[in-house]
Amino acid sequence: MTRRRLAVLGLLTLATAALLLGLWLRRGRRASGPLPQEAYVWQRSWEPEVRSAVRQTQDLAGLVALAAEVDLSVRPPRVTQVAIDAASLRSTGKPLGLAIRIGRFASKGPGKALSGDPEAVRFLAALAQRIARAARAQGLSLREIQLDYDCPESRLGEYPALVQAVKEAVAPLPVTITALPAWLRQRRDFAVLTAAADGYVLQVHSLAAPKRFDAAFLLCDPDAARKAVETAARFRRPFRVALPTYGYVVAFDRNGKILGLSAEGPLLSWPKSAVVRVAQSDPAAMAGLLRTWTADRPAELTGLLWYRLPIAPDRLNWPWPAFRAVMAGRAPRPGLRADVHAPEPRLVEIDLVSTGEADAPWPSPVDIHWTGAPLLAADGLAGYRLTREGERQIRLRRAASAWDRPLRPGERRQVGWMRFAGEARVETALPPS
Repeated sequence: MTRRRLAVLGLLTLATAALLLGLWLRRGRRASGPLPQEAYVWQRSWEPEVRSAVRQTQDLAGLVALAAEVDLSVRPPRVTQVAIDAASLRSTGKPLGLAIRIGRFASKGPGKALSGDPEAVRFLAALAQRIARAARAQGLSLREIQLDYDCPESRLGEYPALVQAVKEAVAPLPVTITALPAWLRQRRDFAVLTAAADGYVLQVHSLAAPKRFDAAFLLCDPDAARKAVETAARFRRPFRVALPTYGYVVAFDRNGKILGLSAEGPLLSWPKSAVVRVAQSDPAAMAGLLRTWTADRPAELTGLLWYRLPIAPDRLNWPWPAFRAVMAGRAPRPGLRADVHAPEPRLVEIDLVSTGEADAPWPSPVDIHWTGAPLLAADGLAGYRLTREGERQIRLRRAASAWDRPLRPGERRQVGWMRFAGEARVETALPPS
């Protein structure tokens, strides 16, 4: 891009910013009714479970798939390109966006920021162009290229140059960006940035770990999210909001110092003395936000983007039944029952079955009574320990653990067995939910 063209761009964006800031104090139009809902596909490896999940997206209005991650702190830049499954995406018939996740710039030297690293800007523009061309060659109809860059607030004024370079490289394909609520404080720079982009996604969730192990864990504060949306609307630019479905595990040492953070994938190895906490997105709270915005919202809020699409092996993401319930604007309903069955004469097995839409925590205690023949032997499974409570009663207890994976909807687990001297009738009782 030439200096003259950059100067013209600067004048135009400054004029736009002045107009937007002039409207800052005026209350905008309101809207109501259902919002289009989309989801991110943020997996780096498209395993069969990812392809299966993509094909279950009938209720979604669109998808945004991670296409590449770039680390600009090294030279040459390190690019991790995702081999997305074009056939799966084509089969949905959904509008599709491809996202480029931009990591850190160099911490030292002339490339420490966008303004000082035109080579990095050219590199990213060329990468976006290659991604768009490859998608078209695979028969994908793209709606947008999305830049996911957590630009420091102090550098926000430099971001439009990158947006403009990418727009020129992929034209006429729209270029959108993700935005952080903290950026809204930089009114002038944010106005210029949103004027340069073809749209933006306000991310009201965060992976920031708490400073203390006994502090509240909130991935998305509903009140803060509502305020951020109202503030963003005052810039008079259409935007979508990204809401979380995921969770993570954080470990602290005995002094309250953070040892590490873990999301999906293999669990990290922490010492036995670590205090482990789980933070997960609250489906009921997110359903409440959806109901609020369905009833009344700024007209600038045009849709929701869920981060991220549930995949079958996920431990900390919502299961599909819960996701569908929240998309309908209601809290998922949990459900749990105990099944008693006899695989062979005189042997009884006790299973727990998750029958609801939400994950079911392991119940404790599970009380078991019987009539008929005497009990010869019994034991607990899946972490349950058995105690004898009377002549014809036993109890299964299970200690809660941060490492527990709850029972997913539809999941069945055997938790105990009993062997009798003859015929017996067994009944179970679960604690109130």
